[in-house]
Amino acid sequence: MEKTWATSGGGTGADLHLDLNLTGPGGVRACLIRALRDAVRTGRLAPGTKLPSSRSLAADLCLARNTVADAYGELVAEGWLTARQGSGTRVARRAAPRDPERGSTPPRTARRPAYDLRTGSADVSAFPRAAWLSAARRALAAAPHEAFGHVDERGRPELRTALADYLARARGVRADADRIVVCAGFTQGLALLSRVLRQRGTREMGVEEYGLWFHHEALERTGLRCSMLEVDPLGADVGALDGRKGVRAALLTPAHQFPTGVPLHPDRRAAVVDWAVRTGGLILEDDYDGEFRYDRQPVGCLQGLSPERVVYLGTTSKSLAPGLRLSWMVLPEHLVGDVLKVKRAGEWSSGVLDQLTLAELITSGAYDRHVRAMRLRYRRRRDQLVAALAEHAPHIRVTGIAAGLHAVLELPPGTERATVQAAAWQGLALEGVSRFRYGGGGIRDVAGPDGLIVGYGTPPDHAFSGALDALLRALPPAD
Repeated sequence: MEKTWATSGGGTGADLHLDLNLTGPGGVRACLIRALRDAVRTGRLAPGTKLPSSRSLAADLCLARNTVADAYGELVAEGWLTARQGSGTRVARRAAPRDPERGSTPPRTARRPAYDLRTGSADVSAFPRAAWLSAARRALAAAPHEAFGHVDERGRPELRTALADYLARARGVRADADRIVVCAGFTQGLALLSRVLRQRGTREMGVEEYGLWFHHEALERTGLRCSMLEVDPLGADVGALDGRKGVRAALLTPAHQFPTGVPLHPDRRAAVVDWAVRTGGLILEDDYDGEFRYDRQPVGCLQGLSPERVVYLGTTSKSLAPGLRLSWMVLPEHLVGDVLKVKRAGEWSSGVLDQLTLAELITSGAYDRHVRAMRLRYRRRRDQLVAALAEHAPHIRVTGIAAGLHAVLELPPGTERATVQAAAWQGLALEGVSRFRYGGGGIRDVAGPDGLIVGYGTPPDHAFSGALDALLRALPPAD
């Protein structure tokens, strides 16, 4: 006889699934002990999980209550479970002990680094919870009933209208709400555009030789080939596009090249727009951190120069948090229909309540206040990093610091890999420049200058000083 499902006392507790074979060796009590022990060891019952009372489990399994109580008692004695008056019986929070029947121990999990200076995230500890909650309440109270029905592929009109006003004011974008499409993250928007371009006959896209590999992979999954553009102190070499007849589109980070930090030179900005107009090409403008600038005037977006030849892509990943999965595209009019057709064919959409909340956050002015506050916070961290390097490692040159949430540290030749390893020994997660460098054919980690990408926006305030100390200990000494 087998009994595998317990419903915990007529719905008063949690459901519990057990692989319970009551015909096994040792009798009913031993079978119950084995089933519970296996559920804990395999992770199906997580540490801290509250088990049904002995009375409830006995009733569900049609067993004597004393049988269940004895099984619980045995597992408490072995260390698998804990039992406290008034708290019930729970799975022990410490690692499970050695299983005497199988002679095995659970695998160890890797230690998390004590500090993190990797790039790619904002300080999520500074997420404006109170402002977000207030905006969510107002948005929920004001939302029409139809907002919670089927989702418009373009996104909620409240958010698209708020974004059109904000982007025009803060980034110089030229668009109306009907040309904005809300996406569940930047990568989804990039994938949608790639599929549309592929359907329209594009086979190759120009991409900067430094960048995020998963963006390149998103392009290649749709059948597009990546044609690398060299990056120098003036930004991407967009002049090379004229010599590549198969390239019909280009993905660029013109305001703050990722990860080198250089803005695209004004002459090159004009040149790439001219290329797009002359050839009918398309520029995909990734404005991932355009709101954060410190020692310079803000660099306006390329889209404002040619709205019909540039797609503007933005996201809340740096301004609020990547976990929101909210991004947007401002499309040329001729692309809107095709993008919506592809998005309609099975693509997921961002949650309605998050869209309404972000719209309320923007229109109320709370979004601007948060961005300004974070700009000051990140600037203080950047200044602290630059001052510490000047005092303790003056031989290390730091670049790309006029804007954004990361800096580039130039290292002596041949020292990048050892420095990243030394940082790991200090409990610091850090990334080298080579991680973001591509060569011909999309090959990663090709030869090039050694350096570090220091994401000073990632750690919370209380951890930044410790992370900075660990960084200084890991850096190579002067010759």
